[in-house]
Amino acid sequence: MGAPLPLVSLGPSPARQSVLVRRVRLFVAATITYNVVEAVIAISAGRMASSTALIGFGLDSIIEVASAAAVAWQFSGPDYERRERAALRVIALSFFALAAYVSVESVRALVGADRAEHSTIGLILAAVSLAVMPVLSAAQRRAGRELGSASAVADSKQTLLCTYLSAVLLAGLAVNSLFGWWWADPAAALIIAAVAVKEGREAWRGDSCCAPGAALRSPADRSDASGCDDGCCTTDNA
Repeated sequence: MGAPLPLVSLGPSPARQSVLVRRVRLFVAATITYNVVEAVIAISAGRMASSTALIGFGLDSIIEVASAAAVAWQFSGPDYERRERAALRVIALSFFALAAYVSVESVRALVGADRAEHSTIGLILAAVSLAVMPVLSAAQRRAGRELGSASAVADSKQTLLCTYLSAVLLAGLAVNSLFGWWWADPAAALIIAAVAVKEGREAWRGDSCCAPGAALRSPADRSDASGCDDGCCTTDNA
């Protein structure tokens, strides 16, 4: 008989799990705080400049707060795994709400009902968000993957989508101010809406390769249904 196979841990130790839970709580709190401030500034600046793009960006921040609040609620108790499905439902609905709003406002802008106008405050806000959001998203995604929390990873995708919207807003306002290409913002936003629908469907179904120890399994053991075929199970220690 051959030598016994070594035991492989399929999840973090209780001590490590406790650290990861605290990290997720911290990242979620930071996301909520930043997005509340972002929403107030964006909506106020949007009204001052009559900019649908800025107002929409502010509403997206409110949706992001709802998504992060669902994860905060999930991790507010010791038995956070039992709340996973409910948190994923809220996150999925927030994706769908964002996609619906962005789609409607983009179509209205393209047919000429509203056009993004120049706003210095909007440009600064979009640039700051473009720098801050990727950091929060990546940090929460790493913790969520190691912890095995699909909701934490889904919320990090919501934050990443906010990054894309920041880029769209920045490009749209800048191009409109420089060249008068008013259609650039709503056209790009429609692509973001399509991505939001995709992410929302995945969150609703609970598609994730975030089960503890998924990164330790062989490629043959990672079914397509788990979403692991895209390489997201690779352990990220960066």
